[in-house]
Amino acid sequence: MTALWIAHVTVTDEAAYGEYAKRATVAIADHGGVFLARGGKYEQLEGPDRPRNVVARFPSLQAAHDCYYSQAYQEALGFAKGASQRELSIVEEIA
Repeated sequence: MTALWIAHVTVTDEAAYGEYAKRATVAIADHGGVFLARGGKYEQLEGPDRPRNVVARFPSLQAAHDCYYSQAYQEALGFAKGASQRELSIVEEIA
């Protein structure tokens, strides 16, 4: 089953986060991930408001997991830490 990588982000350092996004895009694509939403308009209904919302689809929960723990993504993540407040979840899609 496919899986969704869902991130809610408040960016506090645009330059550093831009470097994260550039590097993370490559790591995500290398694991079969494709973006379904990346920024754009949104409506916050519940929970903390994070103005940047990203959804990527992966071929499987394992592929999304492997992407997160890959060396390339962890290197990218180093640019996001201290440059953002984030929540990230992986959710298996319904068949």
